[in-house]
Amino acid sequence: MAVRIDLNISLDGYATTTDQTAQNPFGEDWSRLVAAYVATRTMQERVFGDTSGAGTTGVDEKYASAYFEGIGAEIMGAGMFGLQLNADDPDWRGWWGEEPPFRVPVFVLTHAPRPSIEFGNGTVFHFLTATPQEALAQAQHVADGADVRIGGGVDVVRQFLRAGLVDWMHLAVAPIVLGRGERIWDGLRGLEDGYEITSEVAESGTTHITFRR
Repeated sequence: MAVRIDLNISLDGYATTTDQTAQNPFGEDWSRLVAAYVATRTMQERVFGDTSGAGTTGVDEKYASAYFEGIGAEIMGAGMFGLQLNADDPDWRGWWGEEPPFRVPVFVLTHAPRPSIEFGNGTVFHFLTATPQEALAQAQHVADGADVRIGGGVDVVRQFLRAGLVDWMHLAVAPIVLGRGERIWDGLRGLEDGYEITSEVAESGTTHITFRR
């Protein structure tokens, strides 16, 4: 059982964007940041429901397919679930639609817990107020020996990294400069100590950096 992180970042280390609008809640910069991952065959099938086999099959696809392999539970922040958009609606089921791509129990860290939400494909969102260590213990309990992924957002990822709880981290570094947002590296000086680091450049220009204990 390992604790894993898989994140898209820009050349200057930003993993969030700041150009969202009411008309475009993700923003143009987010599309640029995740373009190579979104284009892969795996993401087209798991996220967008396209089972035609469309999508890229090169180096980016290798990492995209590994994203879902061996995962038994996930931990994410309220923002990744989208809770901030409809915090007052107890019936809202998140912005992932009725077929969330996770297919495992997901623990959503929030200051406003609510009843769990279950989907037909095996995804169950549990909402809890907990420290990283407490949330990880719950996730490991239901993961049944499989890995636990720390899905995001950036603040949640940094909390787990600072606590020394992460065994494996993959960063897909897109060849773009954002200049603003939330940086993965803030407060993590010397993080590379204790990890073996490898890198691989994809056809898209994305650099895949892997940290392994």
